[in-house]
Amino acid sequence: MKDEPLVLGIETSCDETGVGIVRGHTLLADAIASSVDEHARFGGVVPEVASRAHLEAMTPTVDRALADAGVTLNDIDAIAVTAGPGLAGALLVGVAAAKAYSLGLGKPLYGVNHLAAHVAVDQLEHGALPKPCVALLVSGGHSSLLLVPDVASDVRPLGATVDDAAGEAFDKVARVLDLGFPGGPYIDRAAREGDPGSVFFPRGKYDDGTYDFSFSGLKTAVARWVEARERAGEPVPVADVAAAFQEAVVDVLTKKAIAACNDNGVSHLLIGGGVAANSRLRALAQERCDAAGIQLRVPRPKLCTDNGAMVAALGSELVASGLAPSDLGLPADSSLPITQVLV
Repeated sequence: MKDEPLVLGIETSCDETGVGIVRGHTLLADAIASSVDEHARFGGVVPEVASRAHLEAMTPTVDRALADAGVTLNDIDAIAVTAGPGLAGALLVGVAAAKAYSLGLGKPLYGVNHLAAHVAVDQLEHGALPKPCVALLVSGGHSSLLLVPDVASDVRPLGATVDDAAGEAFDKVARVLDLGFPGGPYIDRAAREGDPGSVFFPRGKYDDGTYDFSFSGLKTAVARWVEARERAGEPVPVADVAAAFQEAVVDVLTKKAIAACNDNGVSHLLIGGGVAANSRLRALAQERCDAAGIQLRVPRPKLCTDNGAMVAALGSELVASGLAPSDLGLPADSSLPITQVLV
């Protein structure tokens, strides 16, 4: 609809500089500049490198998004930006850029929660979110279960990881297996050739009655198993280990997500975050949702990883809800709680 506001979203919480442009629930542009190759040799994201990459990529990425959408800066009605959680220095680049655009254009500024944005982005593909829904957010920095009565104003934590995030465990196991960084896609590809039943790895907090996760013990168990094979001079079956590890992760994630839906009387499950691009997680979640009579919503893989479209999508929802914008004193908050959707 032409009368809906045109919202530009900026995402810089980690190593992707993302700029998205959204009108209502319609995605017009999703431009991304990733610095992942600069971090690969370190086996993880280096905050200072990420911040410098955001500085260099910001203006070209905004320009590319505007060109893709066929609009100009003067057409933009509101600016949304990830204010947290994330890497402090990286967040600051995005927040400072958003303030500059907001001030220069005389447009309202909305500082938004990164995790809530991962929920809101699904609306660009599958339409308005059912109220309520349960969201399983799984990425390199977060593994959370949320009850979402209203993504613009009411997001409630049900559980989270008590140690490593799921994506972090993928990265660390990929390093143990001499695969690439980030580990998720490499593990996913290797696992397709492996047997998930070849090794049984532990499932942390599997039957503890909570919605919390723990992946540190699983990561360590994989490392110890691989070390034992190497000490014995035996080859490490990389594909089998990848498949068995992946199965352990997705088994726990989907079991707890289904339990959260059933216990809260919710019939829709949304999965978001970078790990939501994992093919086995998608397949097992669909299988278990079908068995439980739950509707599953998962955005296409490109919308699961960090991007500006998700920030614009949440900004659009905030504008439509009539919520007051942020002021120019908006801080970047690396530990912003999920209960604070708008800063």
